[in-house]
Amino acid sequence: MHLRVSDLKQFHYCPRVVFYQYVLPVDRKVTYKMEKGKAAQEQIERLEARRKLRRFGLQEGHRAFNVWLSSRTLGLSGKLDLLIETEEELYPVDFKFTRGRPFKNHLFQLAGYALILEDQKKKPVNAAFVYLLPQEDAVVYAMSLELKNECLATMNEIRRMVLEEKFPDPPAQRNKCEDCEYQNYCRDIW
Repeated sequence: MHLRVSDLKQFHYCPRVVFYQYVLPVDRKVTYKMEKGKAAQEQIERLEARRKLRRFGLQEGHRAFNVWLSSRTLGLSGKLDLLIETEEELYPVDFKFTRGRPFKNHLFQLAGYALILEDQKKKPVNAAFVYLLPQEDAVVYAMSLELKNECLATMNEIRRMVLEEKFPDPPAQRNKCEDCEYQNYCRDIW
C-alpha cells in the first residue's frame, strides 16, 4: 500500500484524518490555515530563490522548489516544498504556516522526506528544516536513525489500520479538533 508523506504528519496529529482519507473517503473542508499557508508559501518561494542560505546555516547549496519525491521500495511519495542539495548532503525543507515551534508531527513528515531522499539519491539526510512562514525563520531538526526507524514503524501502523479498517481513538488533546477539516465526522467528540 502506497502512502503519502503527509499521512505521517496527519497520523501523529490525529490518526482519524488518515482513516477518513483511506478507509472512509469523505469530503473535507478547506481550512483558513490551509488557504493562508498556500498563499504565503508562494510569496516566500519568490523571495527565497534570491536569498542566501545563511538562515539554514549553510554556505552553499543548490535549491529546488516543489520537488516530487517517490520511493517504490518504501511505498511512499510526496511533494517537498524545498530541497537544498550540497555535495555531501541533502536537506529537506517544509514550509508551515504556524507560529512558535513546530510540533512532533512535523518531524515525521520531514523524516518521511529524508527516507525517500536517501533511497532515491543515495546521499545522507542528517538534518531537515521547518520554515515558519509567518516569522520567515527556519528551525533545524536532526534526522536521527531512531527517528527514521520510528517513521518506518508509523508507516506499518498506518497500513495496518487501513487494512484492518480499525477506527482509531481521537487525539488526547481535543483542541486539535477545533480547526480540523474532518470535525463534522467525529460525532463521538462533538
